[in-house]
Amino acid sequence: MSTPSTPDIPALEEQERRLVLDGFDHDAAWRLGTLLVELARERRAPVAIDITRSGQQLFHAALPGSTPDNDAWIARKRRVVERYQVSSLLVGTRFRAKGTTFEDSSRLDPDTYAAHGGAFPLTVRGTGVVGTVVVSGLPQVEDHALVVEALSRFIDAG
Repeated sequence: MSTPSTPDIPALEEQERRLVLDGFDHDAAWRLGTLLVELARERRAPVAIDITRSGQQLFHAALPGSTPDNDAWIARKRRVVERYQVSSLLVGTRFRAKGTTFEDSSRLDPDTYAAHGGAFPLTVRGTGVVGTVVVSGLPQVEDHALVVEALSRFIDAG
């Protein structure tokens, strides 16, 4: 897999408009999580994967090469999505577009929040954000791209 380039703000916002679900329950979390595991295994990606809905962890997997540090990154990136209701990469990109960084300007503890790519909101049509899907272990743009690819396939599969 070639390294994707960092999407710009309009591209990230378009992903969020496009990747909206009709519903999301425990079974959907399992299907999305196993799809992410399959994609990561195909690429030998040393990642941890996490899916949370309404504060409950519905899926978690740690693939070979991932470490406990990936779980800490997952928690920090997930909190950014929960607070801002958009992807962690979009939050970080918006701060950089203003000529600053999330760490310097958000006034949030960087040990608790990380605006690095890899966390994406699970948005249900007519409801809003109900949870998060997070990948950690690759460079941030690759974490984000893996989540977007899996969500796109998941939605297309119906």
